Amino acid sequence: MTLPNCPQCGCEYTYEDRGLMICPECANEWTSEEIIEQEEGLIVLDANDNRLEEGDSVIIIKDLKVKGASSTIKQGTKVKNIRLVEGDHNIDCKIDGFGPMKLKSEFVKKI
Repeated sequence: MTLPNCPQCGCEYTYEDRGLMICPECANEWTSEEIIEQEEGLIVLDANDNRLEEGDSVIIIKDLKVKGASSTIKQGTKVKNIRLVEGDHNIDCKIDGFGPMKLKSEFVKKI
């Protein structure tokens, strides 16, 4: 197994100690998960800890009240072609009958 170069200085002589990667030249310490997150970008998980991707379809798992609307989004509503965004409401989508919405990933499950 080859260890990754230091993300700060690029040193190739890194070593692992108790789950941390350490650079002997600049004393930078990091975890391998930090590197994976940096390489892969935004990671969004649904209510069942399944990883969501751009364009996935999801189902709403709980009735959701919508501010400014008289009705709610019902449990079991299918949402197609989601987009992942940064922030608290990390799913951007269009729901039939409601229009464009932002949802929290904790209230959906991947189909």
